Amino acid sequence: MLAKIRVPRVGSGRPRTKPDSLAADKGYSNGPCREYLRRRSIRHTIPEKTDSQAARLRKGSRGGRPPGFDEGRYKKRNTVERAINRLKQSRAVATRYDKRGYVFLGTATTAALLIWLRG
Repeated sequence: MLAKIRVPRVGSGRPRTKPDSLAADKGYSNGPCREYLRRRSIRHTIPEKTDSQAARLRKGSRGGRPPGFDEGRYKKRNTVERAINRLKQSRAVATRYDKRGYVFLGTATTAALLIWLRG
């Protein structure tokens, strides 16, 4: 099942628990995950597994239509994931030994600057 995603509060009132959209990898392309997202009206970009696609095509017209997939949004997800992985190469960012949030923010900013300066 998908984990609850907390979206920061804007103004006063309850914090939002429903994101506008979600981009995930093939591990979340199963029926229950997609059904959960549809039920909560969350737009999602999840590529279809190759074996699921083959099974759907094998069924012909009974297989249903393919799920929607926005390739541009998925490429942006990949870019963000690679950037986070580059940040995690810094041991201090990956382990997060810093107790205070502002200290960790400084550590993450320093790691990002080093990545940017190395080019």
